[in-house]
Amino acid sequence: MTSVITLLTDYGLEDGYVAACHGVIAGIAPEARVIDVCHLIPAGDVRRGAAVLAQTIPYLPEGIHIGAVDPGVGGARRAVAVEAGGRVFIGPDNGLLSWAVHASGGARAAYEIANDAYFLRPASPTFPGRDVFAPVAGRLHGGLPAAELGPRLPVSRLVTLPEPTTLLRDGSVEGEVVSVDRYGNTQLSIGAGDLRALGVRVGDTLGVWLGRRQLALPYRETYAAVPPGELVAFADSAGLIAIAVNCGDAAQRLGLPPGAHVRLSPSP
Repeated sequence: MTSVITLLTDYGLEDGYVAACHGVIAGIAPEARVIDVCHLIPAGDVRRGAAVLAQTIPYLPEGIHIGAVDPGVGGARRAVAVEAGGRVFIGPDNGLLSWAVHASGGARAAYEIANDAYFLRPASPTFPGRDVFAPVAGRLHGGLPAAELGPRLPVSRLVTLPEPTTLLRDGSVEGEVVSVDRYGNTQLSIGAGDLRALGVRVGDTLGVWLGRRQLALPYRETYAAVPPGELVAFADSAGLIAIAVNCGDAAQRLGLPPGAHVRLSPSP
């Protein structure tokens, strides 16, 4: 029996949606420890949810991990349970789980969650987090084999989000904005190791190309290394390069949404 169930959703904290999920789990598996990963994913932002889950999963115990960010809720997309690296991921088959599954070593098996004997009844078509994912998680915690949830799926048929791209060439590295956090920090797909490969070290100045715009940014260890209101690049807690404004919002200032193309190089 696993001891941990985690929850990641875009439900927010203004309503009782998160509490309802907790309540369902507690009614089925009262001994389970439930960890809230995040409930403030922007509404329907599958990519942001995937990034948060994937970057958090290395620090979570093995267990059952629910993801509920689903702009297609109530539609034809299926619910799935995916076994990977001693974990079971539960959620919509829309790519939300794919980066975390990859970070856990890849899918070992996948099942469509179709057996309504394990759902709440009546099950709302618009609230699978409460009526499908939470009760299924509680029952898996109690020892239910994932194979009982429904037909096995080829893992190759699972929906996956395209991995963020990074390309080293001609003395620079190209990447994209993976996600933007609540502070407006823009996390890039470019890693600190990519900059080291270019000979860039902390304390240097980076050349940054955002479309036709070119900037020169200090590459430092943290926000506070520059005065308030100033831009800075640094390696974040995931080892990826982020662009931030000390005490400000870099995404807003620079107009950098997720997916935006960025090129970095040693400053001439």
